[in-house]
Amino acid sequence: MTRLSEYLLPTEKQPPADAEAISHKLMVRAGLVRQLGAGMWTWLPAGWRVHQRVVQIIREEMDAIGAQEMLMPVLQPAEPWRKTGRIEIEELFKLTDRKGSELVLAMTHEEAVTFHIAQAVRSYRDLPLIVYHFQVKERDEPRPRAGVLRTREFVMKDAYSFDRDEAGMEQSYALHVGAYDRMMDRTGLRWYRVEGDVGMMGGLGAHEYMAPCAAGEDEVVLGSPAHPGYAANVEAALTTAGVEKVGEEYFKDGERLTLEPAIEIGNIFKLGTRYSEPLGATFLDETGAEAPVWMACYGIGPARIVAAAVEQFADEHGISWPKALAPFAVHLVSIGKPGTPEREAADLLYATLLTGGVEVLYDDREAGPGEKFADAELLGCPLRLTVGRRSLESGEIEVQIRRGRGQGPSLPLDGEPEELLRAVDELWRSLP
Repeated sequence: MTRLSEYLLPTEKQPPADAEAISHKLMVRAGLVRQLGAGMWTWLPAGWRVHQRVVQIIREEMDAIGAQEMLMPVLQPAEPWRKTGRIEIEELFKLTDRKGSELVLAMTHEEAVTFHIAQAVRSYRDLPLIVYHFQVKERDEPRPRAGVLRTREFVMKDAYSFDRDEAGMEQSYALHVGAYDRMMDRTGLRWYRVEGDVGMMGGLGAHEYMAPCAAGEDEVVLGSPAHPGYAANVEAALTTAGVEKVGEEYFKDGERLTLEPAIEIGNIFKLGTRYSEPLGATFLDETGAEAPVWMACYGIGPARIVAAAVEQFADEHGISWPKALAPFAVHLVSIGKPGTPEREAADLLYATLLTGGVEVLYDDREAGPGEKFADAELLGCPLRLTVGRRSLESGEIEVQIRRGRGQGPSLPLDGEPEELLRAVDELWRSLP
């Protein structure tokens, strides 16, 4: 039951004093998240619904390419990290237990998954293999900022592919490129897949998925008319043949390129044998010879996708979710006190929508119309249905489409439930 009189949605009229990014301001004001400490955020019920929408899209596309979901711990022995040379990463949380054993809080799971593969994979017949999980990551971020965009703790989906050779790794990588492209399309975001640099991950190559928006900390270099398909982050661009930086501008073969701020929402890396060799992940090939497993890894941040959606589609009144990510499909507003005919009509409509499987948030609070409408626009569900005295007089439910704040086609208040549900479904399908 999602009656707003009983739902934890603490909206605010003013944003946090330190908030600069639109997503930081609106996600706090709309009651989606709350800060516990520097870089530590709690997802409240409506915010977590949005987060889990992203998770479900990712899970479906990962499962579709044959990936197997698992779960690895955040708290890990330090020794595998020492073997790979990553124990010295500054952002890695390091600690000891009561016995003095050295531990780390994982910021990513290459060491852990390779440890397991080294034990489980014996023969070329065990490969290829793709596994993934959704897990909390910890990062000793020196400058947490922008709400959920740069935090010290966050959930990430990381996947890992294991193959017999480089050609197999390339095939697995291509599978993930297709899956990630479909994920991005399904979220409703504007996005680019750009050439990236390997950074602390190491390996043979990388791509980043970037959502353009003004709050982005990264910059994307985009092609000119002569190079329409070119896209890279600024580090990778400078290693591309024909690209040079003159002042603050980039050129490729003399043609000026476009620079656009963006949020990194996913990244994928061809790791090769960067982790399998130091951690002993090998297999016996067809000839009985021992060879290292070839790996690639694939990360994506649900929280960053949520924030990017807020950044890209918000207006001066609040959030405007793409329908794939919205916490609820319908925000139902009742204008009428308990016991009045208009409240009874709104209660009946709420029951009809629930019975029909529509995800609806029902504002049945003792509050004025202005407050209810302002909160609905702030939360940004794609459809707002209003039932009040005018509805009883006209026999129609008032409909507002959140994107653009346009008036939608009115719905019959006293029609057959099946007719109403069919009309709501058709309206929903027409939305972005």
